[in-house]
Amino acid sequence: MGARKIRSLSLLTSNHSTLNDYAVVLAEIARLERRIFPKHESLAGDFSQEVKKRNQKLLYVIQGDVVTEQKEHEEEKLDPTLIAGYLMYSWSSLAASITKLAVRESCRRQGYGEALLQSAIQQIQARRLQCVNLHVDPTRVAAVALYEKIGFHVDTVVHSYYAPNRDAYRMVLELTS
Repeated sequence: MGARKIRSLSLLTSNHSTLNDYAVVLAEIARLERRIFPKHESLAGDFSQEVKKRNQKLLYVIQGDVVTEQKEHEEEKLDPTLIAGYLMYSWSSLAASITKLAVRESCRRQGYGEALLQSAIQQIQARRLQCVNLHVDPTRVAAVALYEKIGFHVDTVVHSYYAPNRDAYRMVLELTS
């Protein structure tokens, strides 16, 4: 199987003909966000505002979509209901933060999350940043294992991060130049 094709959603690079696709993709990502995360952790209502921020990037991947020589330069019509997962990150002058990573339940353990992470890390390295950090619920064992597989390590435990008595790991990936 080829590498997963990672797409970027940006209003700034959208032209008039793709504005409708932009809105449809954003609506599907918000729908997935509501299904995957508890209401108090969901950005579903704020995605349109978040992706407009200057130092914010939203990546997504379509089920079964792989990079091939034929598809690489071809703009094909996509079905947003086939979005397998998405990742949002932001950056400052020294570091980047992964603020969201979600994979549709039926698409988990198929490489989508790893492909999104690897793509984001490549983009972050291209910006010559020093590290990437994120917060994750320690009870999300599969997510923690994925981050560790990529090279993240637990930097600290943030007590009551998500809610009272619901902690988070702050995980960090140091980047080398």
